[in-house]
Amino acid sequence: MQVNTIPVPADADSRDESWPVEAGPSAADLAEIEREWPLIEAELQLLDVQLALLDVKGNPVDWRRLRRAARRVLAAQAFVALARLDEAGRAVAEVA
Repeated sequence: MQVNTIPVPADADSRDESWPVEAGPSAADLAEIEREWPLIEAELQLLDVQLALLDVKGNPVDWRRLRRAARRVLAAQAFVALARLDEAGRAVAEVA
């Protein structure tokens, strides 16, 4: 079986023009992460509950925690989606 790997230069001197050099995330990238942070946090909480339920059979309180965490993820997804739509609407309004 062949494994596809990403070519990584051995050192900085071996980089050519095709190899992107970035100092880290841009301001736009950081703003997007900040905007999506409620969703990221909700997904982490859901994962935490799911992992806890892997170890035990679970009782009604555990299953309630799972449902609440799933609802938080859905609410955060809706929040992020509406924020993006709002931004897109403002961008269209500015152009028009």
